[in-house]
Amino acid sequence: MAEGTALSGFGEFMVKIGVYDVVLPFLLVFTIIFAILEKTKVLGTEKINGNVYTKKNLNSIVAFSVAFLVIASTQLVSILNEVIANVVLLVILAISFLLLVGSFFGSEEFTLADHENWVKFFMIFMFIGIVVIFLNALNWLQYIAFFFVNIETEWVAAIIFMIVIIGFMYLITKDSAPKKESKKKE
Repeated sequence: MAEGTALSGFGEFMVKIGVYDVVLPFLLVFTIIFAILEKTKVLGTEKINGNVYTKKNLNSIVAFSVAFLVIASTQLVSILNEVIANVVLLVILAISFLLLVGSFFGSEEFTLADHENWVKFFMIFMFIGIVVIFLNALNWLQYIAFFFVNIETEWVAAIIFMIVIIGFMYLITKDSAPKKESKKKE
């Protein structure tokens, strides 16, 4: 029987020492939290020689603590691993689609910036995809699917009727008068 290659043995070694379950999730969470804290400047700034700097020491300690709390929970790490893997799959699918669409343009350059409707469609599609990925990782998707499978027709009719009534109420009560322009002082 043939033994595995050196790279498969290396991959197994990485799993055994916890790179995939401890090190990579820690680095990912630390990096994201640190970047958010640096960008938002939530923990404050300090002036040194007239230049404004973020408090990197506080930001790093908070990011370090949050990352350690995340890897302490095996459930959070497993959810994080599943979500990241599925989001990467979603990105690969989007790139594959764009490659296929770009192949129809021949030698012309294709960008989505020229097609605003496609950009909006992709943004909505990706958002829905990420929400479904998170719901699936948290095992909440089965409860939502159970609700839609087992809902009775009377409930569906009542919900649709209420949506129609609320829509009519909105259309009737909305202000149809043109908005007044504010006069600017010169």
